[in-house]
Amino acid sequence: MAKALVVYYSRTGNTEKMAVRLAGALTKAGLPADLKKAGEAEPSDLLAYDLILIGSPVYYGTMAWPVKKLLDESVKHHGKLRGKVGGAFASSGNPSGGKETAVIDILKALLIHGMIIQGDSKGDHYGPAAVGAPGPRDLKSLDDYAARLAELTRRLFP
Repeated sequence: MAKALVVYYSRTGNTEKMAVRLAGALTKAGLPADLKKAGEAEPSDLLAYDLILIGSPVYYGTMAWPVKKLLDESVKHHGKLRGKVGGAFASSGNPSGGKETAVIDILKALLIHGMIIQGDSKGDHYGPAAVGAPGPRDLKSLDDYAARLAELTRRLFP
């Protein structure tokens, strides 16, 4: 059976709230999901999952160092994540805080690993992004994202 991993870093708790919501929504959509903090996840952990979602607060327009460190160290598994489903999410302190650039930076690393990324023609095109604590609109975006990615993952990994 397919399974998911939600990896995140959170200093203030906002990105953690998003990660917890995603893991719960994935499980509700029929895809068991584990939740790990970026500092606790090892690059080898990524190999055991069919869907990998990575979240970060925005630091200077990109991902936080613990997330970058995990992705940098994952290079030892280059090619072994090919064909897995990937996604990203982020939170920032203000509306123009770099949420999309942080999400895209994470997605670029997943694409280099050969992972499958699914965008959204509505809502948050690259992945869910919140300003501060996730509000009602963000929670819906997280739920929709989880449902879409769970469906894709189950189709690819029955």
